[in-house]
Amino acid sequence: SPDRVDYVFRNWHPQVVFHAAAYKHVPLMEENPCEAIRTNVFGTRVMADAAVSYGVEKFVMISTDKAVNPTNIMGASKRLCEMIIQSFSRKIRDGKADELPPLHVHSSDESGSMREIMKSAKNAKTEFVAVRFGNVLGSNGSVVPRFKEQIAKGGPVTVTHPDVIRYFMTIPEAAALVLQAGTYAKGGEIFVLDMGSPVKIDTLARNLIKLSGLRPDVDIKI
Repeated sequence: SPDRVDYVFRNWHPQVVFHAAAYKHVPLMEENPCEAIRTNVFGTRVMADAAVSYGVEKFVMISTDKAVNPTNIMGASKRLCEMIIQSFSRKIRDGKADELPPLHVHSSDESGSMREIMKSAKNAKTEFVAVRFGNVLGSNGSVVPRFKEQIAKGGPVTVTHPDVIRYFMTIPEAAALVLQAGTYAKGGEIFVLDMGSPVKIDTLARNLIKLSGLRPDVDIKI
């Protein structure tokens, strides 16, 4: 909530913000598009407002490769987040951060607290940047632990669609590249990480079964 975010920023005054909070599960967001927008888009706007209001030096938003010409709700929501970040960056660069429309102002409260906060942000210096990358192996919700669990139980291994592809990287790679992007940032950039070649999820499942000493479709059904 905006109040909780304001409480954190008011008490701890972070210098750098890595904004990673989001709904990321593609099928779940297809089923709940309103929640995807409410959490991902408006959540990003709340964080951006707080960063400007409390003088954060650098704001790094964790985006996704799915934001490129988005074909699903999750990707579209993250593309909107990127546009918010770029809008903030542009206004700050032009010295017009006070022109950013406040998110929470009642029509009857023209001098509401959010409006006053945004007015005081005219001289904001926060550098906003977004970093796009794909799936992180071993992270919460990663498909690899799920596949291993299914193989250990004797199958079946579940693949949503045989043509689904994903770009993968490890947790240390992801963390290091996000930090590096934050260092390079001057404001307004969208960094796109080199994720290598895409991997078919079906192929990944079959390889994991083979690495377990079993045969796909024979010992373990897919």
